[in-house]
Amino acid sequence: MSSANAIRVQIEASLSRRIPSALSPAPKVLRPTSPTGIPSIDDLLRGGLPIGALTEVVGPECSGRTSLALSFLAQLTHTGKICAWIDVSNSLRPESVAAAGVDLQRLLWVRCGATQQVKAFGGPEKIFTLPEKYLIPPPIKRGLHGGGFGPHPRNEQKGFSNVVGDLFPSNTGTPQRAELRNHKRPERFEPTAVPVKKPQKIATAPTPWTRLEQALKATDLLLHGGGFSAIVLDMGSITSNFATRIPLATWFRYRAAAERSQACIVLLSQHACAKSSAELVLQMETEDARYDEQTVFTGLRHYIEVQRQRFTQSSNVLPMKKPVQRAQGVSWKSQSTWAGRR
Repeated sequence: MSSANAIRVQIEASLSRRIPSALSPAPKVLRPTSPTGIPSIDDLLRGGLPIGALTEVVGPECSGRTSLALSFLAQLTHTGKICAWIDVSNSLRPESVAAAGVDLQRLLWVRCGATQQVKAFGGPEKIFTLPEKYLIPPPIKRGLHGGGFGPHPRNEQKGFSNVVGDLFPSNTGTPQRAELRNHKRPERFEPTAVPVKKPQKIATAPTPWTRLEQALKATDLLLHGGGFSAIVLDMGSITSNFATRIPLATWFRYRAAAERSQACIVLLSQHACAKSSAELVLQMETEDARYDEQTVFTGLRHYIEVQRQRFTQSSNVLPMKKPVQRAQGVSWKSQSTWAGRR
């Protein structure tokens, strides 16, 4: 051992209680991370999901996206932090969220697919409709074409025979006079207002693009308002033809707002749509079902793979040899509600 190395070891040993590894270069951490609560995924991601960035979790139905997001929120809410879940399709169930270990008192649930049924604080359900005065047609305007400049020409033509008959004297027995006398007066039909029936209240489900617009506006408000450690934007049930219509400037704005407020944005989708604005992209797949007992379904076995990771933790010292490449995928298990927590 050289003298320099011996001196460094002696200094570090004497200062180990106060300053561990005083002369050893610390690993370079570009962005802090927050654990997900799943050891295999935390080890794959070297700590968890990045803070102040946009993480995109991509996968089909039943691939473990919601289970991963709920486990991540459970870790944050147990430490006293406030989180938000923006539900685009109104498919989240509070019972499943509580069973996953999330503190519901520290979770804001934004329901973008809810229609009509709005329950007041301790009161009955209210249905929002237009007032009746907006459903009644306006009264009919008399006059030329409804403008108020005399009667309609059709009515003037019907009364022309009576006007011509008054031009002849009463004692004349001309055939024209007799014919005019025997002529029946035409009937006049005045338009009457038809009573409008009150329309029935029919619940119409909003379109996917309408729900997406609500979700994007809600995400903007939460990011600019601040105070949330994590915001989950659940677009798992939205198909790609709607998700790809979102402008890329929206995701860039979310990334900048998350970096400014140090909030972690988790995007759940079926297809990758954030592009370069996402710092971490995770691909989820389902391997098979789990039956820990003979006749009881207890969960699923999933596979997660890192598709892209922009920044990774590295050391300040360049090694002489090529470092060992880490695995980009790992398997993990999700537990069903009736089988207990993970």
